[in-house]
Amino acid sequence: MSITVLRIGHRPERDHRITTHVALVSRAFGADSISIWEKDEKIKKSIDSVCKRWGGNFSVHFETYKQAFKKFEGISVHLTMYGIPFENKIEEIKDIVFKNNSNLMIVIGAEKVPKDIYEMSDYNLSVTNQPHSEISALTLFLDRLYSGKEIKKEFKNAKLKIIPCEKGKNIITGESEK
Repeated sequence: MSITVLRIGHRPERDHRITTHVALVSRAFGADSISIWEKDEKIKKSIDSVCKRWGGNFSVHFETYKQAFKKFEGISVHLTMYGIPFENKIEEIKDIVFKNNSNLMIVIGAEKVPKDIYEMSDYNLSVTNQPHSEISALTLFLDRLYSGKEIKKEFKNAKLKIIPCEKGKNIITGESEK
């Protein structure tokens, strides 16, 4: 079972920062990879650097949405403000993903999503039926999918680790505490 996020409509000259944040949220909240439809090596380099320092096996791929759907085996969830409330289907999706060990592709847009995404996706779900950020939709969906357990996830091979503290910063490196 793996979870991938498919980022539709990335425009390198405009969306670099937002797509980087989408990848960071994807990684931190339990996805295994992100596929971006426009090649942007800066994002890959940035996320690879995060993984090297903070651990985990998150990967960045570049492919069109048609390529991604064609090769994908599992269920696909398109997060859109036009869909039905995700809370109506989250338990069904959890059963498919976790009990049946199915792969999951979460589709989010940057710009207007092509019409065929609505037909290609198994589910078209909304976090809210109001304009909102795809980052917030992705975060809420992944949090509910994992029932909040992803918040405590430990990343393997981390060179840096934060020790929670009430004030200040406590970071453990591979060598010493700072």
